[in-house]
Amino acid sequence: MATVRPFMGIRPRKELASEVASLPYDVMNREEAKKMAEGNPKSFLHIVRSEIDMEDSVDIHHDSVYDKARENLDRFIDEKTIVQDQEPRLYIYRQIMNGRVQTGIVGCTSIDEYESGIIKRHEFTRPEKELDRINNFDRTDANTAPIFLSYRKNDGLNRIINDWIKFHMPEYNFTSEDDITHIVWVIDSEDIISRITEIFKGVEYLYIADGHHRTASSAKVGMKRREANPDYTGEEEFNFFLSVIFPDEDLFIMDYNRVVKDLNGLETGEFMEKAGEKFEIEKHGGQEPYKPMEKRTFGMFLGGAWYKLSAKPGTWDDTDPVDRLDVSILQKNLLEPVLGIGNPRTDQRIGFVGGIRGLKELERRVETDMAVAFSMYPTTMDDLLSIADAGMVMPPKSTWFEPKLRSGLFVHRLK
Repeated sequence: MATVRPFMGIRPRKELASEVASLPYDVMNREEAKKMAEGNPKSFLHIVRSEIDMEDSVDIHHDSVYDKARENLDRFIDEKTIVQDQEPRLYIYRQIMNGRVQTGIVGCTSIDEYESGIIKRHEFTRPEKELDRINNFDRTDANTAPIFLSYRKNDGLNRIINDWIKFHMPEYNFTSEDDITHIVWVIDSEDIISRITEIFKGVEYLYIADGHHRTASSAKVGMKRREANPDYTGEEEFNFFLSVIFPDEDLFIMDYNRVVKDLNGLETGEFMEKAGEKFEIEKHGGQEPYKPMEKRTFGMFLGGAWYKLSAKPGTWDDTDPVDRLDVSILQKNLLEPVLGIGNPRTDQRIGFVGGIRGLKELERRVETDMAVAFSMYPTTMDDLLSIADAGMVMPPKSTWFEPKLRSGLFVHRLK
């Protein structure tokens, strides 16, 4: 059912892996990317955020930025910073964060199966964000960043992966500056590769965990190549995109918190009164920020104090997998009717803060440029799978996965 196939990965020389590997392009802005790559000409940010090598006056979506990405990728290859395997391989990618381990298979998955729904999505995408990666992938002639996929755990796959790890030395093993360990094994056995691909044929669905825009962009680049090659067979590399595929039991979703710029014209007392119509509100007595420990509870930082909000019964539909999400409960019962945030995808008055930044960041934002902040209980993998299986989509900014996949450890050429 699910196609996972080996590819001839382009990847760093063993001794350069830690220098090349970078955070994904979409977790930082231009200034942050430039600072991260400072003094490191081998950072893969020179390819996925190539505007860092250009004057700040150049728009990040200008054609020259994507030409620069191609130039930098070609330079990495010419200088043998990254080299291509000579035979198709699968790879194992393990990440360790705070003692927690997630281990996935790196291979290529099918644009047709994305279009047909075998690869399931749970978010909408924005055309302008798709276009950015379309241009990067198309101009570099490569998937320069992997898609983060998941599958319901499979004991057969687990055994094969664990056996390979037990009896083979890793190709890469390093700890990045954010204290996350990255370990990669190369599967070079045709028999094991065949066994893995056969097991995936029995996996009913794959699920996009993170990277909806990269997935949509990869599919559109593939379709564009098909139009340019009407005699395509379906086996060409552009029919597939680079993916790292993890069992659902390994994955960890962090809270994705909200900050709002103003109280929609309300005085603090009026706001609290309106919020109290749908939520029980009590002041938090602890010294630390309030971190929700169960569903249907929220933290709120307002006027220098933390409060605990508990959604009142009847404010959500337990039979609806989207409506019962905490992000939906907050949006439907407070952010929209009280604070006037009708469309959180486009409204400039709301901001989103990934849990990796900590709850002190919410306090900092309220003390600088925002009026109120909300800490969230994280969405679960069960929530994600249920919504994807129902063919539904989550509200924007519902999930924050950690650790992030590093870019530059694997590149998939489209020709």
